[in-house]
Amino acid sequence: MPPPIRTYASLPSTNAEAMRLGLAGEVAPVWVRAERQTAGRGRSGRLWVSEPGNLYASLLLRLVCPPTVLHQLSFVAAVASVAAVHTIAASGTARLPLKLKWPNDVLLGGAKLTGILPESTLNADGTVLAVIGIGVNLAHAPDGLGRATTCLAAHGLDITPAAMLDALSAELDGALATWAAGIGFSVIRERWLANSLPIGTPMTVHAAEMPVAGTFAGLGPDGALILRDHSGYDRLITFGDVTVDAAPAAEDPVNG
Repeated sequence: MPPPIRTYASLPSTNAEAMRLGLAGEVAPVWVRAERQTAGRGRSGRLWVSEPGNLYASLLLRLVCPPTVLHQLSFVAAVASVAAVHTIAASGTARLPLKLKWPNDVLLGGAKLTGILPESTLNADGTVLAVIGIGVNLAHAPDGLGRATTCLAAHGLDITPAAMLDALSAELDGALATWAAGIGFSVIRERWLANSLPIGTPMTVHAAEMPVAGTFAGLGPDGALILRDHSGYDRLITFGDVTVDAAPAAEDPVNG
């Protein structure tokens, strides 16, 4: 049976509400969905623009797992999101050109379609209270964010938030079962790589230190980004914001 869904006309943040419910003893799993958010958050505390018509939802979970594997929920949610969009779009158009950018952005035609924010806290009994927040641009694509965004409506798809959540809930349930509190992460990793940007994609990682530019070289066994820098050295990146860089233009042939 799928998790129940609590739907609100408006919330400051579905993640915050889901965590509040969990700390108050709410039985998990349960989805929290809002028609709009007034203080939605993305990675690194960024504002997530939340117009009505898009999906804003968070899944509350109670997990028994080592805290060291909780970052893997980003990848679990990412592969489930790609599968859900493909499933719900299958009857309308050809397969959409979806790609994953580390760690969990779903891109459509190179523009951001989906944002994912997992958060967690350790309970006194050793279990983990986890929330996976997912926003999908269905009817609107926010602008003014400094990066390209898109929505399914711009690709000819008229999908309601409720229908999107039904598909996402089913896919995420299956992905969580595969992940099995970290035991099955190798399978999730392979699914992620099968949907990722191509090896060799130019990108820059922005972290606390100076930005590091290079090319995408894969995913480490625990989910670290492998970035091949311009000296040919493979760096393991565990935190940072990734921007995809334009490929260098081909040089004109030299006329003799």
